[in-house]
Amino acid sequence: MLVFEAKLEGTKEQYERLDEAIRTARFVRNSCLRYWMDNKGEQVGRYQLNIYCAVLAKKFPWAKKLNSMARQASAERAWSAIARFYENCKKKIPGKKGFPKFKKYKTRDSVEYKTSGWKLSEDRRTITFTDGFKAGSFKMWGTRDLHFYQLKQIKRVRVVRRADGYYVQFCIDQERLEEREPTGTVIGLDVGLNHFYTDSDGQTVENPRHLRKSEKALKRLQRRLAKTQKGSKNRQKAKNRLGRKHLKVSRQRKDFAVKTALCVVRSNDLVAYEDLRVRNLVKNHNLAKSISDAAWSTFRQWVEYFGKVFGVATVAVAPQYTSQNCSNCGENVQKSLSMRTHRCPHCGFVADRDHNAAINILELGLRTVGHTGINASGDIDLCLGGETPQGKSSRGKRKPHQ
Repeated sequence: MLVFEAKLEGTKEQYERLDEAIRTARFVRNSCLRYWMDNKGEQVGRYQLNIYCAVLAKKFPWAKKLNSMARQASAERAWSAIARFYENCKKKIPGKKGFPKFKKYKTRDSVEYKTSGWKLSEDRRTITFTDGFKAGSFKMWGTRDLHFYQLKQIKRVRVVRRADGYYVQFCIDQERLEEREPTGTVIGLDVGLNHFYTDSDGQTVENPRHLRKSEKALKRLQRRLAKTQKGSKNRQKAKNRLGRKHLKVSRQRKDFAVKTALCVVRSNDLVAYEDLRVRNLVKNHNLAKSISDAAWSTFRQWVEYFGKVFGVATVAVAPQYTSQNCSNCGENVQKSLSMRTHRCPHCGFVADRDHNAAINILELGLRTVGHTGINASGDIDLCLGGETPQGKSSRGKRKPHQ
């Protein structure tokens, strides 16, 4: 599956109608979740939730304005959360099992259509929403050309609201495979906070620290928001400025992770990395912000995705003792986190701590069968179970001068 994204250009009235559609989709999703909570003993499943969508359309006339397939997509979102909760309970995952919650209003929200409720123009540059809300036609600004794909390949169309506007995403039924010449090189990666990663050859990539560099501006915008009166237009404007800044930081972080992962995969025939549990690592409140800013999970997801695209083996190894064991003789050398240099008293081997760990990771990767295939984009979990991340956004393309 491929996901292409473009920004929508319309009028203020059209955006308000899109907001109504998004609000209705959220209502249907929450209503299906409430229906499941009230009828747990009756074995409510995905099929029953789809039937309940028709009941909501008869009961609420304004809910009937939303396309029938869009209502079913909202019900599928509710069932996705329920099924994930059941799966976590069966696996007996320690801690919270992720009980489904009601969705509240937030800046980033969406409504999803299937094969009806929308129509593309002949030049594939304009999309028209034909459901009861009558949002009309929107011009799409994007660098991806939809002419290469047939209309029947477009399985889902999602409208996403962000701090800087409205975007449309197309989920296309197309497998992405690209050819590359073998390089004959293998690499082991040890991610960190001092450097983004250190490879088994001793090369390092600096940690960009996007959030740290933007903290001063974020604090200033947060103070301005706190000084505004609740419910006022100035508060809404200040909130939008703060949201845009956070959105820029997240885009910078993702862009760096994607480009770095692509460079690593295309340059090697095998990539080995640690199978880190980032959710447990961020429980350390002294390092949680820096770990989140490094985006190790995003980097790993894109490495695995590009490994599938280019046919490169990606291996996740256990992180235990990769920093403690000596890569030269294999003896265990205990060291604290503050010790950045590995000195083996048994063989006299001296190396950087991360370089020593990267060599151990590569050695484990060469003799371990890894696993691949996790989703590289949280935006497409409902796109038929797709595992392909969305296309690069085209928000930076300028409009031609009249």
